[in-house]
Amino acid sequence: MPLCIYLNGRYFSTREEAQVTVFDHGLLYGDGVFEGIRAYHGRIFRCDDHLDRLYRSARGIDLQMPMERDELRQIVLETVRRTKLQEVYIRLVVSRGAGDLGIDPRKCAKPNLFIIADKIAVYPAEKYERGLRIITASTRRNRPDSLNSQIKSLNYLNNILGLQEAIRQGADEALMLNDSGYITEATADNVFVVRGEALLTSPAYLGLLEGITRGVVMDLGRRLGMKVEERPLVLQDAYGADEVFLTGTGAELVPVIDVDGRRIADGTPGPWYKRLLAEFRERTKWDGVPVQPEGEATASPRRPAPGPAAGIVS
Repeated sequence: MPLCIYLNGRYFSTREEAQVTVFDHGLLYGDGVFEGIRAYHGRIFRCDDHLDRLYRSARGIDLQMPMERDELRQIVLETVRRTKLQEVYIRLVVSRGAGDLGIDPRKCAKPNLFIIADKIAVYPAEKYERGLRIITASTRRNRPDSLNSQIKSLNYLNNILGLQEAIRQGADEALMLNDSGYITEATADNVFVVRGEALLTSPAYLGLLEGITRGVVMDLGRRLGMKVEERPLVLQDAYGADEVFLTGTGAELVPVIDVDGRRIADGTPGPWYKRLLAEFRERTKWDGVPVQPEGEATASPRRPAPGPAAGIVS
Protein backbone atom coordinates (compact mmCIF):
# COMPACT_ATOMS: atom_id res chain seq x y z
CA MET A 1 0.00 0.00 0.00
CA PRO A 2 1.45 3.42 -0.94
CA LEU A 3 2.73 5.32 2.07
CA CYS A 4 4.93 8.37 2.45
CA ILE A 5 6.33 9.86 5.64
CA TYR A 6 8.22 13.13 5.86
CA LEU A 7 10.42 13.53 8.93
CA ASN A 8 12.67 16.53 9.49
CA GLY A 9 13.76 16.92 5.88
CA ARG A 10 13.73 13.28 4.75
CA TYR A 11 11.10 11.12 3.07
CA PHE A 12 10.45 7.48 3.96
CA SER A 13 8.27 4.78 2.41
CA THR A 14 7.89 2.48 5.45
CA ARG A 15 6.83 3.17 9.02
CA GLU A 16 9.83 1.25 10.38
CA GLU A 17 12.30 3.68 8.76
CA ALA A 18 10.78 6.87 10.16
CA GLN A 19 11.74 7.14 13.82
CA VAL A 20 12.02 9.81 16.52
CA THR A 21 13.91 9.59 19.80
CA VAL A 22 12.23 8.31 22.96
CA PHE A 23 13.27 11.62 24.54
CA ASP A 24 10.86 13.53 22.30
CA HIS A 25 8.55 15.60 24.51
CA GLY A 26 5.62 14.87 22.24
CA LEU A 27 5.96 11.23 23.25
CA LEU A 28 6.89 11.86 26.89
CA TYR A 29 4.37 14.59 27.69
CA GLY A 30 2.03 15.12 24.75
CA ASP A 31 3.82 18.42 24.13
CA GLY A 32 3.02 19.27 20.54
CA VAL A 33 0.26 20.00 18.04
CA PHE A 34 -1.20 18.23 15.02
CA GLU A 35 -3.68 18.36 12.17
CA GLY A 36 -5.58 15.67 10.30
CA ILE A 37 -6.17 16.60 6.65
CA ARG A 38 -7.65 14.77 3.68
CA ALA A 39 -7.06 14.79 -0.04
CA TYR A 40 -9.86 13.91 -2.46
CA HIS A 41 -9.63 13.58 -6.24
CA GLY A 42 -5.99 14.68 -6.13
CA ARG A 43 -6.79 17.85 -4.16
CA ILE A 44 -6.02 18.60 -0.52
CA PHE A 45 -9.34 19.62 1.02
CA ARG A 46 -9.33 22.90 2.99
CA CYS A 47 -5.53 22.75 3.16
CA ASP A 48 -5.03 26.38 4.13
CA ASP A 49 -7.66 26.24 6.87
CA HIS A 50 -5.85 23.30 8.45
CA LEU A 51 -2.45 24.98 8.23
CA ASP A 52 -3.85 28.18 9.74
CA ARG A 53 -5.23 26.20 12.67
CA LEU A 54 -1.94 24.34 13.12
CA TYR A 55 -0.02 27.59 13.44
CA ARG A 56 -2.64 29.00 15.85
CA SER A 57 -2.33 25.86 17.97
CA ALA A 58 1.46 26.19 17.99
CA ARG A 59 1.21 29.81 19.16
CA GLY A 60 -1.20 28.68 21.85
CA ILE A 61 1.46 26.47 23.46
CA ASP A 62 4.37 28.81 22.60
CA LEU A 63 5.86 26.29 20.18
CA GLN A 64 8.17 27.77 17.57
CA MET A 65 7.33 26.25 14.20
CA PRO A 66 10.41 24.95 12.35
CA MET A 67 9.54 26.69 9.08
CA GLU A 68 7.27 29.28 7.49
CA ARG A 69 3.76 28.32 6.52
CA ASP A 70 4.28 28.42 2.74
CA GLU A 71 7.29 26.11 2.95
CA LEU A 72 5.34 23.64 5.06
CA ARG A 73 2.47 23.79 2.56
CA GLN A 74 4.83 22.72 -0.22
CA ILE A 75 6.17 19.84 1.89
CA VAL A 76 2.63 18.62 2.56
CA LEU A 77 1.92 18.67 -1.18
CA GLU A 78 5.13 16.80 -1.98
CA THR A 79 4.45 14.17 0.68
CA VAL A 80 1.02 13.45 -0.78
CA ARG A 81 2.40 13.55 -4.32
CA ARG A 82 4.86 10.78 -3.51
CA THR A 83 2.06 8.39 -2.50
CA LYS A 84 0.60 8.64 -6.03
CA LEU A 85 -2.83 8.36 -4.39
CA GLN A 86 -5.87 10.47 -5.29
CA GLU A 87 -7.52 9.86 -1.90
CA VAL A 88 -5.29 10.09 1.15
CA TYR A 89 -5.32 11.02 4.83
CA ILE A 90 -2.56 13.33 6.05
CA ARG A 91 -1.41 13.50 9.67
CA LEU A 92 0.76 16.56 10.28
CA VAL A 93 2.56 16.62 13.65
CA VAL A 94 4.92 19.13 15.28
CA SER A 95 6.33 18.13 18.66
CA ARG A 96 8.45 20.18 21.06
CA GLY A 97 11.37 17.91 20.15
CA ALA A 98 13.98 16.02 22.11
CA GLY A 99 14.76 17.18 25.65
CA ASP A 100 15.59 15.60 28.96
CA LEU A 101 13.29 13.73 31.33
CA GLY A 102 12.02 16.92 32.91
CA ILE A 103 9.10 18.93 31.53
CA ASP A 104 11.02 22.18 30.94
CA PRO A 105 10.39 23.05 27.26
CA ARG A 106 13.54 25.15 27.17
CA LYS A 107 15.54 21.90 27.18
CA CYS A 108 14.09 21.03 23.74
CA ALA A 109 16.44 22.62 21.23
CA LYS A 110 14.54 21.89 18.04
CA PRO A 111 10.97 20.78 17.19
CA ASN A 112 10.34 17.53 15.36
CA LEU A 113 8.05 17.75 12.33
CA PHE A 114 6.60 14.75 10.57
CA ILE A 115 3.85 14.16 8.04
CA ILE A 116 2.20 10.80 7.39
CA ALA A 117 0.27 10.36 4.15
CA ASP A 118 -1.69 7.11 4.12
CA LYS A 119 -5.16 5.58 3.84
CA ILE A 120 -7.73 5.84 6.65
CA ALA A 121 -11.12 4.31 7.47
CA VAL A 122 -12.52 5.57 10.77
CA TYR A 123 -15.77 3.61 10.43
CA PRO A 124 -16.78 0.72 8.15
CA ALA A 125 -18.99 1.60 5.19
CA GLU A 126 -22.15 0.16 6.76
CA LYS A 127 -22.02 2.72 9.59
CA TYR A 128 -22.63 5.50 7.05
CA GLU A 129 -25.70 3.65 5.81
CA ARG A 130 -27.10 2.35 9.11
CA GLY A 131 -25.77 4.85 11.65
CA LEU A 132 -23.88 4.81 14.93
CA ARG A 133 -25.00 3.93 18.42
CA ILE A 134 -23.43 6.30 20.93
CA ILE A 135 -23.47 6.87 24.69
CA THR A 136 -22.78 9.81 26.97
CA ALA A 137 -19.41 9.56 28.68
CA SER A 138 -19.09 10.27 32.39
CA THR A 139 -15.65 11.75 31.61
CA ARG A 140 -16.14 15.48 31.20
CA ARG A 141 -14.47 17.58 28.51
CA ASN A 142 -11.47 19.62 29.58
CA ARG A 143 -12.34 23.11 30.77
CA PRO A 144 -11.22 25.84 28.34
CA ASP A 145 -9.30 27.55 31.15
CA SER A 146 -7.21 24.43 31.82
CA LEU A 147 -6.52 23.00 28.35
CA ASN A 148 -8.30 24.98 25.68
CA SER A 149 -9.96 22.78 23.06
CA GLN A 150 -9.00 25.27 20.33
CA ILE A 151 -5.43 24.02 20.75
CA LYS A 152 -5.28 20.77 18.78
CA SER A 153 -2.59 19.29 20.97
CA LEU A 154 -1.02 15.84 21.16
CA ASN A 155 -2.64 15.35 24.56
CA TYR A 156 -5.79 13.37 23.68
CA LEU A 157 -6.08 11.40 26.90
CA ASN A 158 -9.36 13.12 27.81
CA ASN A 159 -10.86 11.97 24.50
CA ILE A 160 -9.41 8.47 24.83
CA LEU A 161 -10.98 8.03 28.27
CA GLY A 162 -14.35 8.99 26.80
CA LEU A 163 -13.95 6.54 23.93
CA GLN A 164 -12.99 3.75 26.32
CA GLU A 165 -16.35 4.23 28.05
CA ALA A 166 -18.11 3.78 24.71
CA ILE A 167 -16.10 0.65 23.95
CA ARG A 168 -16.91 -0.89 27.34
CA GLN A 169 -20.61 -0.30 26.71
CA GLY A 170 -20.54 -1.74 23.20
CA ALA A 171 -21.16 1.64 21.56
CA ASP A 172 -19.47 3.23 18.55
CA GLU A 173 -18.76 6.65 20.07
CA ALA A 174 -19.39 8.84 23.09
CA LEU A 175 -20.78 12.31 23.63
CA MET A 176 -18.70 14.43 25.98
CA LEU A 177 -20.32 17.06 28.17
CA ASN A 178 -18.65 20.01 29.82
CA ASP A 179 -18.74 20.59 33.56
CA SER A 180 -22.11 22.37 33.22
CA GLY A 181 -23.75 19.45 31.41
CA TYR A 182 -23.77 20.95 27.91
CA ILE A 183 -22.86 18.84 24.88
CA THR A 184 -19.43 19.78 23.56
CA GLU A 185 -18.45 17.15 20.99
CA ALA A 186 -17.89 13.45 20.55
CA THR A 187 -14.47 12.01 21.39
CA ALA A 188 -13.12 12.74 17.90
CA ASP A 189 -15.90 14.58 16.04
CA ASN A 190 -18.24 17.53 16.25
CA VAL A 191 -21.96 17.00 16.90
CA PHE A 192 -24.93 18.28 14.90
CA VAL A 193 -28.63 18.07 15.77
CA VAL A 194 -31.42 18.60 13.23
CA ARG A 195 -34.80 19.89 14.34
CA GLY A 196 -37.17 20.52 11.46
CA GLU A 197 -35.15 22.68 9.06
CA ALA A 198 -32.81 23.91 11.79
CA LEU A 199 -29.21 22.68 11.92
CA LEU A 200 -27.90 23.09 15.46
CA THR A 201 -24.42 22.69 16.93
CA SER A 202 -22.76 23.75 20.15
CA PRO A 203 -20.67 26.96 20.20
CA ALA A 204 -16.90 26.70 20.65
CA TYR A 205 -16.88 28.57 23.97
CA LEU A 206 -18.45 25.54 25.67
CA GLY A 207 -15.18 23.64 25.17
CA LEU A 208 -15.05 22.07 21.74
CA LEU A 209 -12.80 22.22 18.71
CA GLU A 210 -14.11 24.30 15.81
CA GLY A 211 -13.72 21.55 13.25
CA ILE A 212 -12.91 22.34 9.64
CA THR A 213 -15.55 19.86 8.43
CA ARG A 214 -17.96 21.40 10.96
CA GLY A 215 -17.52 24.76 9.26
CA VAL A 216 -18.02 23.30 5.79
CA VAL A 217 -21.24 21.55 6.88
CA MET A 218 -22.60 24.76 8.40
CA ASP A 219 -21.95 26.52 5.09
CA LEU A 220 -23.61 23.71 3.13
CA GLY A 221 -26.62 23.82 5.45
CA ARG A 222 -27.10 27.52 4.75
CA ARG A 223 -26.84 26.91 1.01
CA LEU A 224 -29.57 24.26 1.30
CA GLY A 225 -31.85 26.74 3.07
CA MET A 226 -31.45 25.40 6.60
CA LYS A 227 -31.46 27.68 9.62
CA VAL A 228 -27.96 27.12 10.98
CA GLU A 229 -27.47 28.05 14.62
CA GLU A 230 -24.72 27.69 17.20
CA ARG A 231 -26.42 27.33 20.58
CA PRO A 232 -25.80 25.45 23.83
CA LEU A 233 -27.19 21.93 23.52
CA VAL A 234 -28.14 19.53 26.30
CA LEU A 235 -28.80 15.79 26.09
CA GLN A 236 -32.53 16.32 25.62
CA ASP A 237 -31.75 18.18 22.39
CA ALA A 238 -30.13 14.99 21.10
CA TYR A 239 -32.76 12.62 22.52
CA GLY A 240 -35.62 14.58 20.94
CA ALA A 241 -33.91 15.43 17.66
CA ASP A 242 -35.17 14.60 14.20
CA GLU A 243 -31.61 13.72 13.24
CA VAL A 244 -28.17 13.56 14.86
CA PHE A 245 -24.87 13.21 13.04
CA LEU A 246 -21.16 13.70 13.64
CA THR A 247 -18.55 15.45 11.51
CA GLY A 248 -14.76 15.32 11.35
CA THR A 249 -11.90 15.16 8.89
CA GLY A 250 -11.38 11.44 9.43
CA ALA A 251 -15.02 10.42 9.81
CA GLU A 252 -16.43 13.01 7.36
CA LEU A 253 -20.22 12.93 8.06
CA VAL A 254 -21.62 9.91 9.88
CA PRO A 255 -25.21 9.50 11.17
CA VAL A 256 -26.26 8.63 14.72
CA ILE A 257 -29.38 6.50 15.23
CA ASP A 258 -29.24 5.84 18.97
CA VAL A 259 -28.08 7.93 21.96
CA ASP A 260 -27.95 6.29 25.39
CA GLY A 261 -30.35 3.58 24.24
CA ARG A 262 -32.86 6.13 22.93
CA ARG A 263 -33.72 5.74 19.26
CA ILE A 264 -33.38 8.94 17.22
CA ALA A 265 -36.62 9.51 15.25
CA ASP A 266 -37.30 6.31 13.25
CA GLY A 267 -33.83 4.90 13.88
CA THR A 268 -32.46 5.44 10.37
CA PRO A 269 -30.19 8.13 8.88
CA GLY A 270 -32.31 11.18 8.12
CA PRO A 271 -32.94 13.08 4.86
CA TRP A 272 -30.99 16.19 5.83
CA TYR A 273 -27.96 14.09 6.69
CA LYS A 274 -28.14 12.38 3.30
CA ARG A 275 -28.44 15.71 1.46
CA LEU A 276 -25.55 17.24 3.38
CA LEU A 277 -23.38 14.17 2.81
CA ALA A 278 -24.08 14.32 -0.93
CA GLU A 279 -23.27 18.04 -1.02
CA PHE A 280 -20.10 17.48 0.99
CA ARG A 281 -18.88 14.78 -1.37
CA GLU A 282 -19.61 17.01 -4.34
CA ARG A 283 -17.67 19.85 -2.76
CA THR A 284 -14.57 17.72 -2.24
CA LYS A 285 -14.31 17.35 -6.02
CA TRP A 286 -13.28 20.99 -6.48
CA ASP A 287 -12.60 22.60 -3.10
CA GLY A 288 -8.92 21.88 -2.55
CA VAL A 289 -5.32 22.57 -3.45
CA PRO A 290 -4.19 20.43 -6.44
CA VAL A 291 -1.45 17.99 -5.44
CA GLN A 292 0.13 17.97 -8.89
CA PRO A 293 1.96 21.10 -10.09
CA GLU A 294 -0.08 23.57 -12.11
CA GLY A 295 -0.73 22.25 -15.58
CA GLU A 296 -0.48 18.61 -14.48
CA ALA A 297 -3.50 18.41 -12.18
CA THR A 298 -6.37 16.23 -13.29
CA ALA A 299 -9.50 18.00 -14.45
CA SER A 300 -12.24 18.47 -11.90
CA PRO A 301 -15.82 19.74 -11.96
CA ARG A 302 -16.23 23.50 -12.23
CA ARG A 303 -16.58 25.27 -8.93
CA PRO A 304 -20.11 26.65 -8.44
CA ALA A 305 -20.63 30.38 -8.18
CA PRO A 306 -20.53 31.73 -4.59
CA GLY A 307 -23.88 31.82 -2.85
CA PRO A 308 -25.10 34.19 -0.17
CA ALA A 309 -23.29 32.18 2.51
CA ALA A 310 -19.94 31.47 0.94
CA GLY A 311 -17.84 31.93 4.08
CA ILE A 312 -16.43 28.98 5.97
CA VAL A 313 -16.28 28.94 9.74
CA SER A 314 -13.24 26.88 10.73
